[in-house]
Amino acid sequence: MHEIEVHIIGLVQGVSYRAYAQDAATELGLVGYTRNEPDGSVTVCAQGMSDVLKEFIEYLHEGSLRAKVESIAVDWKTAKTVYDDFSIKHD
Repeated sequence: MHEIEVHIIGLVQGVSYRAYAQDAATELGLVGYTRNEPDGSVTVCAQGMSDVLKEFIEYLHEGSLRAKVESIAVDWKTAKTVYDDFSIKHD
């Protein structure tokens, strides 16, 4: 089980980006979460097989219809906590 933490910068809040990420992750069978950050960016943590995670990163680059993704930073990790599903966190 691999894990990625992805930091997405651009117009990604208020444009259904987190719901888009959740739908894509669920479709691909990934687990984890997504949340808005105070600086206007979005963080996504996803777990699964590395080839599926690579495909998911492509989805994150594309974004929802109204999103304008400027950049993405991906940090590959070993999963320490395993999630049951993919959720949207409302911190």
